[in-house]
Amino acid sequence: MNDAADLSETAAGNDPELGLAAVRALRALADRLEEVQVRSAREQGWSWQAIADVLQISRQAVHQKHSRD
Repeated sequence: MNDAADLSETAAGNDPELGLAAVRALRALADRLEEVQVRSAREQGWSWQAIADVLQISRQAVHQKHSRD
């Protein structure tokens, strides 16, 4: 399982073992995509607050998750 469309279909299926594994894979994919997009936004000058607003989370949460101290 690695194609996002296949994962979505499997996650919505009737087999809980496969569905839960697909959900886990989709979460990992979403986390990787979020990291890429947050890095891109920061490189383009976006503030932590602007990123947080789009993600609908707090500024503190996005900063804590993605800042590279």
